[in-house]
Amino acid sequence: MFDVVSLGELLIDFTPAGVGSNGAELFARNPGGAPANVLAASSRLGAKTAFIGKVGNDDFGHFLKDTLDSTGICTRNLVLTDEVHTTLAFVHLDPSGDRSFSFYRKPGADVLLRKDELDLDLLRQTGILHFGSLSLTDEPSRTATFCAVQTAKDAGAIISYDPNYRAPLWDSKESAVKQMKAGLAYADIVKLSEEELTLLTGETDLNAGARAIQAFGATLVLVTLGKKGAYYRLGEHSNVLPTYDVHTIDTNGAGDAFTGAVHYGLKGKSVEDIRKLPIAQLEDILDYANAVGSLVTSKSGAIPAMPLQEDVAACRVNVPHLIVED
Repeated sequence: MFDVVSLGELLIDFTPAGVGSNGAELFARNPGGAPANVLAASSRLGAKTAFIGKVGNDDFGHFLKDTLDSTGICTRNLVLTDEVHTTLAFVHLDPSGDRSFSFYRKPGADVLLRKDELDLDLLRQTGILHFGSLSLTDEPSRTATFCAVQTAKDAGAIISYDPNYRAPLWDSKESAVKQMKAGLAYADIVKLSEEELTLLTGETDLNAGARAIQAFGATLVLVTLGKKGAYYRLGEHSNVLPTYDVHTIDTNGAGDAFTGAVHYGLKGKSVEDIRKLPIAQLEDILDYANAVGSLVTSKSGAIPAMPLQEDVAACRVNVPHLIVED
């Protein structure tokens, strides 16, 4: 039995790494992809994890498989294909560390995952199944994703969903919203950014937007707020919890790390357990997740930056919370 299984894109993030002797910008090869980042955070904290996805049978694909293996993530359902290359993304950072992306994925291996390539036994042997919206952009991965989610849900798994909006990967905003909302229909836990909350609900108020997400069936709604921390809504309870005041150099993977830490805190629980979770216990889990997310921003890259339990414990003891005035 696995604590968490994640399905979706596994790709190369080329992240800024200074400049060469001729002044040209350099990029470092880093493993990435939101579902893989989420899983790496859980795994580094001690959860038993497995990944479902597809990469090219190329140097990048083998590097990614080796990375997951070395992070303790089971790769028995990671498919290597000769049909196309591994998906690539170039990460661009502004002076504050916020990022934008350029993708090389027309198509990339991740969107070619087929329904018949799914390990159904693996999907029936997990406490939490996590997926994101980027596997819904194209076929056959869209059909494979919904099949995987339904299989895990029928077996009693908690379904976690990140409607991760990357505009360049969709044909149109309307198509993106339609498919992202289709994913909401399955989800017990939904993690979004403020921008994604507004995109899907039309609401700029956190409580109004979260209630709209709850109407799709979500038990726990989480909204990452950057330096302001994270908002949650469970039933009629809601709050914003501050993050930690670390020196931020790269925000790539911070929200994924937060999600992975939430999964770690909820492992072994059912949806009904989450509904009945004492608010103090939930807020402790989310404070822990804020520490994990903040620590990731203090290093470059996503998966390589995921902290261990001892790093998180030290952060929570030694680093003050970051209080951002409205």
